[in-house]
Amino acid sequence: MTATAARYLYLARHGEASPDESELTDRGRRQAVLLGERLRGTPLAEISHGPLPRAAQTASLVHDRLPGVPLTSSEAAGDYIPHLPTPDELPQDSAAATLDRLAAFPAVERERGPALARAALDRFTGPVEGDVPRHELVVTHNFLIGWLVRAALDAPAWRWLGLNHTNAGLTVIRYAPGRPASLLLYNDTGHLSPELRWTGFPPELHV
Repeated sequence: MTATAARYLYLARHGEASPDESELTDRGRRQAVLLGERLRGTPLAEISHGPLPRAAQTASLVHDRLPGVPLTSSEAAGDYIPHLPTPDELPQDSAAATLDRLAAFPAVERERGPALARAALDRFTGPVEGDVPRHELVVTHNFLIGWLVRAALDAPAWRWLGLNHTNAGLTVIRYAPGRPASLLLYNDTGHLSPELRWTGFPPELHV
């Protein structure tokens, strides 16, 4: 029987992006640098990131503070809708508005999303083979972080909705053999200065 060890999955949303999302803003670059500083000393085995510029640039700036850690791009860590719910899955009082909002996203994000979401679960979650715990960082997007947190908590598939993540916030999930997944941190911004927190959130969600 193959031995398995715990996986520690570190999830970070990319830094703040320019209006056209082609690059990070100055604040986004500062957020990424501080995230890299936060992770100094963490025994990361790999940094994965989505293919879009805002995620790739964030991961590169983090990587500059963590020399020697492999840096890889993954389609599964990209920006997409992981699960498009049906009306009967959703609370009745919000179903119509939710579906209208999701329908406004590009068709490619809705059509490719479910397969990529399954690939993300296969690639990034669960215990790892061997007897050495694995620590890995995925620099990604709000929707995928919500999807992976939802899965860790064994919540209904639609419940990725409403799980919001700030730019360069940090979430950590532990997958240990023979135990339920543990959410160790969620959307932690302790490494960010006050003016860099809450970007990526609408004002009504700032607390």
